[in-house]
Amino acid sequence: MSHTNETEQVDQHEFDQKKASQSRKKGFIGLVAVALMAAGGFGSYWYLIGSRYVSTDNAYSAVEIASVTPAVGGIVSQVNVIDTQYVKKGDVLVVIDDTDARLALQQAKADFALAKRRVRSYLANDEGLTALVDARSEDEKRTRAQLASAQASFEQAKIDLHRREELVRSGSVSGEELSNAKTAFTQAEAHLNAAKAAVNQSVANRLSTIGNQKANQALIDNTTVETNPEVLLAKARFEQAQINLQRTVIHAPVSGVVAKRQVQIGRRIQPGEPLMTVVPLSRMHVDANFKEVQLSHVEVGQKVELKSDLYGDSVTYHGVITGLSGGTGSAFSMIPAQNATGNWIKVVQRLPVRIELDPKELAAYPLQVGLSMEVTVDTQSQVTKEKLAQYRMAAVSEQG
Repeated sequence: MSHTNETEQVDQHEFDQKKASQSRKKGFIGLVAVALMAAGGFGSYWYLIGSRYVSTDNAYSAVEIASVTPAVGGIVSQVNVIDTQYVKKGDVLVVIDDTDARLALQQAKADFALAKRRVRSYLANDEGLTALVDARSEDEKRTRAQLASAQASFEQAKIDLHRREELVRSGSVSGEELSNAKTAFTQAEAHLNAAKAAVNQSVANRLSTIGNQKANQALIDNTTVETNPEVLLAKARFEQAQINLQRTVIHAPVSGVVAKRQVQIGRRIQPGEPLMTVVPLSRMHVDANFKEVQLSHVEVGQKVELKSDLYGDSVTYHGVITGLSGGTGSAFSMIPAQNATGNWIKVVQRLPVRIELDPKELAAYPLQVGLSMEVTVDTQSQVTKEKLAQYRMAAVSEQG
């Protein structure tokens, strides 16, 4: 009996060893199978999803904020909006007292009318100066004729005097006749000099009148009353005064929500001074800051899915990449990193990527500036060029 028991114990031990070996073999095979399945699953995930999609939660909603500034200075008489108020494009935001602008407009209007009158007088003067030049020319002709007559009288008086001087020697004429001849010669010489002076005066008058005519002609040369430079200048000042009067009423440049209102009634403001901003919520986009190692396959025109912390997983936005920034955030910082120093430590950089959202989804679920977003880019998707152009045009179009 004892021998039989020992034999049974040996057989049982061998059986247990075989069973354990089989169990270990099965476990090893199962472990290998699990490892292969995990590797296959990871490979499938990487091939189908991991290599195709890139995502980041370093993304925020943004928009091109419209700054409201006055084009003219003055005292504020009305402020029609408050912070957080929604306004439509063209709504009156601020009104500046227009007393000075109205006075300036009246003065410019009067100057415009005077400029027209002056140019009309230039045209009338041109006709008068043309006639005066003709008259001066006739005066010159008359004085030259008088000069010729005086020259002839002088020559005759000179001959008569010479004859009487010869006759006095022979005793044919008296001394009185010689004296009269001398007097006549002296008078003829005086008349000749006066005639010469008159000719010179008439020439000077004609040239002076021609100069006046040319000076007047320079003011109206090749122009009409409406096209004269003096009138155009006065007209431009008049139109500028009209515009300045219109600019005393400041309108909303876009539709959106008022923010950072800094203007109060009674305050004197200067041109270009910031009064408030208008945030066009309907044109919100997202700036997603991807790591540089994620951007190898990211391109303009790829489709994007986005989620906002404001709405959670219940709302998914769809958008398109419309641009990649020209540099990283650190490159454009106020104090850029000095990477040429000896204690340099490499830091993975991020590049801003602009994503335009579907306007219909944005209208249904509005966003505000600066909200956190989660972004996932499908690097194997691409919208058409026409669709991309529509997104870009919508990004720069005016808001109605």
